[in-house]
Amino acid sequence: MMNRIHVAGGVGVAPTEMAAYDAALADANLHNYNLVRVSSIVPAGAAVERVDRAPDLGPAGNRLTVVESRITAPPGASDDPLVAGLGWATGPGPGLFYEATGRDPTAVRRELEDGLDAGSELRDWALPDREFEVTTARPEDGAWTTVVTVAVYGESEPVL
Repeated sequence: MMNRIHVAGGVGVAPTEMAAYDAALADANLHNYNLVRVSSIVPAGAAVERVDRAPDLGPAGNRLTVVESRITAPPGASDDPLVAGLGWATGPGPGLFYEATGRDPTAVRRELEDGLDAGSELRDWALPDREFEVTTARPEDGAWTTVVTVAVYGESEPVL
């Protein structure tokens, strides 16, 4: 599984901002790890796989390398949807992830497409294969709501 990148989304609702984030990670089965965010490069030879929930990737407390898209709304926020998306582009060599958030799923998808186009052009890489994962939820009344879409690189590693 080392050359596999899993992409999963989650939604969390809780009484505090951090608890909502934790609940969203739990929904994606990533809540028991220490997440280390990286920018956007898909290593050459990696397979990116969309999953409903991340598989078991090692012991609790281990470190996971991720690209993360996250949006949170406080209690009483407008009921416009919360949208967290990742897009990825691959080809014969390395590829790219691009993350975007917002309140309009169509606008987030367009931003993902535009970001992948710009990143490919910047690097002069041919990246013909494109995929997207967009997680959407409406904020809950009276609670914090967080939406995440996370790409998880390989398996976890010990922190210590």
